[in-house]
Amino acid sequence: MNKGQALYKKAKTIIPGGTMLLSKRPEMFLPNLWPAYFSKSKGCKVWDLDGNEYIDVSIMGIGTNTLGYGNEKVDEAVIRTVKNGNMATFNCPEEVMLAEKLIEIHPWADMVRLARTGGEANSIAIRIARAASGKDKVAVCGYHGWHDWYLSANLGDEQNLSGHLLPGLEPAGVPQPLKGSVFPFNYNNFSELLNLVNKHDIGVIKMEVIRNVEPEDNFLQKVRDLATQRNIVLIFDECTSGFRQSFGGIYKIYGVEPDMAVFGKALGNGYAITAVIGKKEIMEAAQKTFISSTFWTERIGPSAALATLKVMEETKSWEYITQTGIEIKKKWQQLADRYKLPITLWGIPALAGFSFISSNNLVYKTYITQEMLKKNFLASNTIYVCTEHTSKILDDYFSNLEEIFAEIVKFENGEKDINKSLVGPVCHGGFKRLN
Repeated sequence: MNKGQALYKKAKTIIPGGTMLLSKRPEMFLPNLWPAYFSKSKGCKVWDLDGNEYIDVSIMGIGTNTLGYGNEKVDEAVIRTVKNGNMATFNCPEEVMLAEKLIEIHPWADMVRLARTGGEANSIAIRIARAASGKDKVAVCGYHGWHDWYLSANLGDEQNLSGHLLPGLEPAGVPQPLKGSVFPFNYNNFSELLNLVNKHDIGVIKMEVIRNVEPEDNFLQKVRDLATQRNIVLIFDECTSGFRQSFGGIYKIYGVEPDMAVFGKALGNGYAITAVIGKKEIMEAAQKTFISSTFWTERIGPSAALATLKVMEETKSWEYITQTGIEIKKKWQQLADRYKLPITLWGIPALAGFSFISSNNLVYKTYITQEMLKKNFLASNTIYVCTEHTSKILDDYFSNLEEIFAEIVKFENGEKDINKSLVGPVCHGGFKRLN
């Protein structure tokens, strides 16, 4: 047992669920074998507790580090902040500077509220939008965090959110009176959204601009027009997609502007900072209600964000990670075609992924992780691209992946038994309780 697994075994006895983030559970990658904990990280490399060095061609901190781990300019800004003091009775000026910068990047927006996590930023946005609209009911499309307002969609049917990234989310602990306040609709299904708006007194539409598939049949513009016509607040959740395909929200690619937008993950390149931006007439509704938290005033987050945005702007990081992601997807498809393994490609280029069109999809995903780990790669079927993913690193990745695809063909054709090649259990594909 490696040191990481030994520590995780202990963690499960003192931390409910084992980790603070479901997406970082070892069971989501390689049960019983995943190194689980890191000692240091730099560029796109990660070192485990045993001192082993890995190339991270997986989820790069769950999409937080588009500039790579430990970007020097961002870290220098944070170190200066630490030396000058992170907290005080006064407010930090960086929060005003960051608000100004975000408005400069998104000229339709007039005001900004800052937070530190995606879930709380989404909750802030919903609170403000409900206060502004004077209505409680929300239509949602996509994944928006763990808070009661969102998970209440599963009170009527625990499968309501299964098509929104994570299946199996139980609404235990969510108050029953919230039932009937949030209604999911599927991406590109405008008639489904229209039916919800016609049937319920919807005050807010909250959605991801894009996750796995492109908008079709003018979908985003139809949503925008409907929100305008019915006086509904439209929120784009860009926590995941922001600053990956454009300098700011990915909505810019499609030319459709929301009333509010939420940013996170890449905004601080690994440091905790999120933002809610919006039109003045909506954002000022924040003063009708109570939205306040001590550590939203700490200085590291805004300092990191300002430095991150500066580096992004200088290097045009979004262009690099998008083009790299396009090449990755192309090579995955070429590899699949070469070995006659049918796959589906999904995600925007900088958040690229593939799935085997096979009942053994999760089994093969686990096998890839197992075998690539032996070759000192952190890998599965998803790559969150960063600027440190060089062509040399990706050439090595694909060279090793090809050997694994050659073996998967044998499993798929029945020449070999995959169960004899897996050392541990199959990875989880959604939320599951841990024993």
